[in-house]
Amino acid sequence: MDARDALTQIPLRKSRRMRIGIDHSLYSLLNLVERCFNKLKNARRVATRYDKTAESFLGFIDIVSIHLWVRLLST
Repeated sequence: MDARDALTQIPLRKSRRMRIGIDHSLYSLLNLVERCFNKLKNARRVATRYDKTAESFLGFIDIVSIHLWVRLLST
């Protein structure tokens, strides 16, 4: 990660001697993205990758994303 100049956003244990600060807003966005991928994987067709071509696979991901978005708006 140092070679790419990437920052870690995983909180450390409290017992660690050397403390490295994290950006809590970035960490909350990381959690949001991980939950989104988890919801996409709940669609069986996405999790098992039934589609043969990349276009149809990405198209179904779009459909599932729209479905999740509409469900979010309706609540």
